[in-house]
Amino acid sequence: MRIPFLYRILKSPFDEGLKDHTEKVKECAWAFQQAMESLISGNGLSFENHKQEVIRIKSESDAIKRRVRGHLPGLGLLSMNKYQLLMYLKEEDKILDTIDRILGLLAGNSSTKIPDMMKKDIYLLVDTAIEPVEELSNLVIESGKYLKSYSEKQRTNIKKCANLLRQKKQEAAQIENSLIRKTFALETDPVSIFLMAKLIESIGSISLHAEHAGDMLQAMLS
Repeated sequence: MRIPFLYRILKSPFDEGLKDHTEKVKECAWAFQQAMESLISGNGLSFENHKQEVIRIKSESDAIKRRVRGHLPGLGLLSMNKYQLLMYLKEEDKILDTIDRILGLLAGNSSTKIPDMMKKDIYLLVDTAIEPVEELSNLVIESGKYLKSYSEKQRTNIKKCANLLRQKKQEAAQIENSLIRKTFALETDPVSIFLMAKLIESIGSISLHAEHAGDMLQAMLS
């Protein structure tokens, strides 16, 4: 298929950092996973190191976001909604902010203790919650390829990635709901139960924001 003339003379946001920003979000999710593993295993030094890594990645992603925004005026001739692009970035920022907030809470609040009986469940939730972030990265890569070829094959790949992202988000939601029920069955004080439920909901929201970003990306492409 012929590549549209406008695409040859104008750069897409994928060329100007959108893919880089998503990769930073994925990198941050991995650092979060390692931080939680360190916390659950009782390695405080490793937890702090990964927490600082999250802060560094978040700062780097902000620089990439400013670069993407700086190139928005040049996208005027492309059939791409700038508002949707900004909303996409906003949803990715929510992933970064959520991870930063969770680690800050766990580092600074001694009341937020993960019961031994729930440690494996929490780590399972972390693993499942970041899978949609990884699939979002694949969706961005396939979308960038599609804008260069407009081929039916790439269009099919985008649909597959989007469907898999939603599926993984649903899996995370099921685990989140199960853990919330288990939390309210704990024999402990109400404050600990509330903080534990809040932690579970926050981890689960990572997958929700990834799904929202994927939806916004598809809307942008359409």
